[in-house]
Amino acid sequence: HARQLYALVAETLRYSPVLEALLDGAALLQAEKKLSPPVAKVLVYDLLFGKGLKCGGRWKVLARRHRARLEAELARLKVRRGVSRNEDLLAPAPGAGPGALQVPRYARVNTLKTCVDDVVDFFKRQGYSFLGKAGSMEELRALSGKKFLLDLHLPELLVFPPQTDFHDNQLYTSGHIILQDKASCLPAFLLSPAAGSHVIDACAAPGNKTSHLAAILKNKGQIFAFDLDTKRLATMNTMLMRAGVTSFKLAQQDFLTVDPCDPMYSKVTYILLDPSCSGSGMVNRLLLEEAAPSAERLQALAGFQRKVLSHALSFPAVQRLAYSTCSVHREENEDVVHAVLQEQSSSFRLVNVFPSWPCRGLATFAGAECCLRASPADTLTNGFFVAVLERCGEQAAVPSSLPAAAEESLQQGGRAEPGAAPPRKKRRKKQQVQ
Repeated sequence: HARQLYALVAETLRYSPVLEALLDGAALLQAEKKLSPPVAKVLVYDLLFGKGLKCGGRWKVLARRHRARLEAELARLKVRRGVSRNEDLLAPAPGAGPGALQVPRYARVNTLKTCVDDVVDFFKRQGYSFLGKAGSMEELRALSGKKFLLDLHLPELLVFPPQTDFHDNQLYTSGHIILQDKASCLPAFLLSPAAGSHVIDACAAPGNKTSHLAAILKNKGQIFAFDLDTKRLATMNTMLMRAGVTSFKLAQQDFLTVDPCDPMYSKVTYILLDPSCSGSGMVNRLLLEEAAPSAERLQALAGFQRKVLSHALSFPAVQRLAYSTCSVHREENEDVVHAVLQEQSSSFRLVNVFPSWPCRGLATFAGAECCLRASPADTLTNGFFVAVLERCGEQAAVPSSLPAAAEESLQQGGRAEPGAAPPRKKRRKKQQVQ
């Protein structure tokens, strides 16, 4: 039953932009005030795209009451998009964002449970052809059929053709791989906390970045993860347990209300901050051609983001912080970082991370090129922004722009390129999937 539930939730998330359009068109949430959006999405997915409603009672009655309206809205959506099959709604509409068709399926190997070699071997046994490590973005763009590559930037990220579906795959349901966009992997990778560190994930749900932090920490140390939504935290807890994460504490709390001087956080030296944003970089939103947020909405978001970033930097022991958004708007990205740096210029500086990454921050202030950007067209990912800040002055640790894996490689005489895999070591068998 748990496996069926994971599959249902995963498919609902995959169809999320389509379901949002149907809910809006049918005005279902306006008609049913007590129905929450997540529950509504699951019901509509099961009703129109799944294997039929499995629930009973009032939920079944409610869904059937709106069935005709939802089916009519689905038909209209297909006409507008010029498609005939339900699954074709997942593909970009004509004129959708540039490069949207080319965004691959990324699978991060969960090193808490397995290793890259074992996952590659598993997929080979399933009939996939492994083409080795990618040498260019063009190789990722050209992927098709049952072929896959090791990413050219991130050492534990496998790349498959777009629309490849792993939600029923044993590796996914067992937590051996995490389905996570490449850009979303950057914050934890660039924060690069040392094993044994205490880390805060300030806005943690749904938990992919938290599980990535745990893998980098090798389940040593401690992760404090905050989110306000009870249901999101419950889902996140299940996901982290499935991924084999043990060194974490979840708290249903607004990060802005967390006391930086609380002794519990006295050893926190790393913070990952991925605050609420417009989500304007998400490919599924580009596909639905959503209207750009208003200037007032952007300013409100930016005000919150500046406040939460300043709060994060007030933790007395913090040495390094990764700030990220899935937004393409300058107001939420470079402008936020610049404003906070002007307040904190004597305490923190921008780190020039990942020099080989092709897209840099917009040149809106001196040093903005230290920030990273991502986009469907240029990096074959969702639209994204990352900035890494590091404490300067006498209290600072030895400054570095390299992730720990790259520094280890440098110490062993290997390449120092950020994102390069460390030298091959003797294979360590973990929970190998047969």
